[in-house]
Amino acid sequence: MGADGLNTFASWPPEGVEIVNLFLDSGGSANTLNGDGVLTTATPGSEEIADGFAYDPMDPTTSYGGNVCCTGGAIQAGSFDQQELEASRQDILVYTTEPFADGLEVSGTIGITLHVSSDAPDTDFTVKLIDVYPDGRAFNLDETIQRARYRDGYDRQVFMEPGQVYELEVSPMSTSNYFAPGHSLRIEVSSSNFPRFTRNLNTGGRNYDESEGIVANNKVHHSAAYPSHIRIPVVSR
Repeated sequence: MGADGLNTFASWPPEGVEIVNLFLDSGGSANTLNGDGVLTTATPGSEEIADGFAYDPMDPTTSYGGNVCCTGGAIQAGSFDQQELEASRQDILVYTTEPFADGLEVSGTIGITLHVSSDAPDTDFTVKLIDVYPDGRAFNLDETIQRARYRDGYDRQVFMEPGQVYELEVSPMSTSNYFAPGHSLRIEVSSSNFPRFTRNLNTGGRNYDESEGIVANNKVHHSAAYPSHIRIPVVSR
């Protein structure tokens, strides 16, 4: 995608790619498109900074496009400009690279490590991968989610303690996209993408037989001690 061409690889994920770390950074106000969140190759400093938001499962961030099917018309599948959603929701953290001078091909699996905390016993963290055009349009490429109680494996449930920071390996994303010169790579971090993913009611209960949720005050931490980052596979051609 992005180059209107067809690439062939001998394996997937492709071999011989360069894995580049992009670290989340901000001054503590990465909320919305108008916040100060960035993605950078610079190693985080020692100052501990966290971006926080309130996730209310009764008012979840709504899905807009994506790799979906069989939803009975609840979601229109595909890639759509996410700007309006990014600008209007305080519960979306936005992190964006500087525009690429020479263009960048990203093909393969994208790893995600977040350092998170919450005042709820359980919550979700969602990540969306975005291609940002020079005119500001922001098209979704892939999305993922991780339920915090399963951070140590799906064979056990480990609940969160208030204020404790946890390392969260979010389920990886995959793409093959050329970010043309002048484009930027962006991720959105939130706690809901509904109805693409079922809401977490944040209670620590079973969710499927509950009707009332609680608000979770969630934070994403980034510093030398808590290096939240994504790992992108860059192809040289």
